Amino acid sequence: MQEEYIDIVDSKGKPIGKSELKSIIHQKGYYHHTAHLWLYTKQGEILLSQRSAKKSICPLMWDVSVAGHIDAGETPKQAAIRETKEEIGLTLIESDLNPIGVFECFQSYKNGIVDNEFHNTFIAHLKEPLSKLQPQEEEVEALKLVTLQHFESLIKSIGNNGNHFVPSNKMYYELIFEKIKNAID
Repeated sequence: MQEEYIDIVDSKGKPIGKSELKSIIHQKGYYHHTAHLWLYTKQGEILLSQRSAKKSICPLMWDVSVAGHIDAGETPKQAAIRETKEEIGLTLIESDLNPIGVFECFQSYKNGIVDNEFHNTFIAHLKEPLSKLQPQEEEVEALKLVTLQHFESLIKSIGNNGNHFVPSNKMYYELIFEKIKNAID
């Protein structure tokens, strides 16, 4: 798989006019943008993706439905649509995406990766059954739908033994829960 170029931004998320390879961005800790898409059903379920065992950050943890880096020159919506097609085989259009905000996520990992990301986050209605989705092996280990109530209980137990969400993202998950709950109501 060819490594992509990503636009570098400043600490406020504004482009500085330079791009770099993703590996260099993570090695040097440059600020950059990602696209996150949370998919939900009208029945009150949220699609969770289990990160592939091959991932260098948080392998096998359950997280956002679809996420990925925004390639150099790409818009957040274009990246969300591309990543959704690549990671789970679902085709969306820009009008399917409901933007809910840009969230800072600055973290360093034991393996040396410094990940200073701005999550451009969207929610969208999942109209296809889970059986129609096709997880990309390099990115996604598994997919599952959880009820809003179960999602909320997972958030409340973040950090407890056996929980599978990224512990540092609790406030982010709480906000996602509220946005999806409001979209369904």
